Amino acid sequence: MKKDPATDLARLIRIAALLWLGYVLAMAAIDHLFYPHPLFAPLYYVVNALNALVVLGIAAWPSFWEQLEQTLVLVTIILMSVLPVVVNHAFTMSLLPSPATMPENTALRLMPMMFMALVLVAWQYQWRHVVWFSLGIAAFSLGLHYLTIRPGGPLLPPIVTLVIQTISMLVVGYFINSLMNRLRAQQDSLEQANARLTHYASTLEHLTISRERNRVARELHDTLAHTLSGLSVQLETVKAYWEVEPATAQRLLEQSLAATRDGLQETRRALKSLRASPLDDLGLVLAIGQLAESAAKRANLELDFSAPEQLPIVSPDVEQCIYRVAQEAIANVIHHANAQNLSVALAHDGDCISLAISDDGMGFDVRQSEQANHYGLPGMRERAALAGGQLTIKSQPGHGTLLRLDIRGAAE
Repeated sequence: MKKDPATDLARLIRIAALLWLGYVLAMAAIDHLFYPHPLFAPLYYVVNALNALVVLGIAAWPSFWEQLEQTLVLVTIILMSVLPVVVNHAFTMSLLPSPATMPENTALRLMPMMFMALVLVAWQYQWRHVVWFSLGIAAFSLGLHYLTIRPGGPLLPPIVTLVIQTISMLVVGYFINSLMNRLRAQQDSLEQANARLTHYASTLEHLTISRERNRVARELHDTLAHTLSGLSVQLETVKAYWEVEPATAQRLLEQSLAATRDGLQETRRALKSLRASPLDDLGLVLAIGQLAESAAKRANLELDFSAPEQLPIVSPDVEQCIYRVAQEAIANVIHHANAQNLSVALAHDGDCISLAISDDGMGFDVRQSEQANHYGLPGMRERAALAGGQLTIKSQPGHGTLLRLDIRGAAE
């Protein structure tokens, strides 16, 4: 499910507000523990905490974000950046000059809140907005300082401090904004790839259904349609001879009944062929064993077959996958491997069912074979993926081949 960007933004602001509130509480504790007299009046911490709570309250109303997202973002940025500067400057001016009121210390005190607002700007807007935000905060802080400067107060230290603060914010904002742009580009690329994949899967599904319909239509045409057509002609003949030549009509009726039985058997055979019949008749273990023995006998191979006496119950789709992969792999050994020995092992470990087929034949380059547009290996991989399994193929020219299929969670 695709996430709502407004919900993600509101979640980010909630986290920032909680961090802000925690920072205010930590700052109050540090000021009262490390200074002999309280550095700021309690109202200073209360105002900052209330500011953080207001931001938290704004982020806690997701219904508002759906309608007023951009407006709320701007309000939140102002509350997280401009208001702390004003509050910090107002309370600092009421203090006697001391190391705690130096521009370096006041700027350091504001840096966590400035960076929270900076992250929000870099998350939501472009790089030029990050630049304007960093320069605007610096200009606002500098203007506020010179409007309320004490007689004989320092001029250069605030400028140096704000330059360092601005450079730091630009560097951090650049990396955050670049990261966000890259993530957005990757998200767009993933959405496009997902759309193409969905279209491809839909096309493949419709093509598969169409081919299966055509195959079923051919089977029914060759069995049921022919039988019914012949039966219709014979019954019309029986109807014509019924009053004139009862003996001939009786003989034709017997022939119609025989044709009906044959057609019924052919129809059953056609319907049964829609699923691998050995699985219905023998079960998975015996079906693969019979498949391997028959193939080894035809190709004059030494067969080593191993399987448990009984496998856990698995779904028909998993049975089909294992049987078809075994069928394709054994056929590849017969037609391409030029091997002397064939090994087929079926096993289970807990909820994992494994099929391993190996030979001592000529082997092949797996990567080169998959790039040559051959359909055997990709087809087996697709079957394995659809059944939730993993197909591993190890082979080298002149060193034989090992194919292993593992399906976890297959047991019901």
